[in-house]
Amino acid sequence: MKKFKFTINGNIYDVEIQNIDGNLADVEVNGTSYKVEVDKQLQSTKTPRLVRTISVPSTDMAPSTAKFANPGSPKGAGSVKSPLPGVILDIFVREGDSVKMGQKLLMLEAMKMENNINADKEGRIISIKVSKGDNVMEGDVLIIIGE
Repeated sequence: MKKFKFTINGNIYDVEIQNIDGNLADVEVNGTSYKVEVDKQLQSTKTPRLVRTISVPSTDMAPSTAKFANPGSPKGAGSVKSPLPGVILDIFVREGDSVKMGQKLLMLEAMKMENNINADKEGRIISIKVSKGDNVMEGDVLIIIGE
């Protein structure tokens, strides 16, 4: 358990406390074992145990919201939003163009990767809210598609 070095009247003693049970202690002095009775009750010291609660990483600071329009939603204006923060590298459509579901609209560089952003519904491009080289954040409206 614990080791001590005592000097008594010029003599050096290596003392090791091996076990403590109530007020009895098993002690080894210079290699010889002794049972020692202590006047008061000793408590053995324990290393504190670190207890941590299980934590679940939270990646969203706000409740999750849909980033794209639902393809089955009724016709009307819908917006295509950025799925990740990044930079607009290229825009493949112009205002007034007709697009089909799945058609490539623009290219977004996010985390050093090029990501194609596709149309999530059929319709006509009503408005393009970004231009080449723009920095966008997650959830920013990129393009509005209408009937």
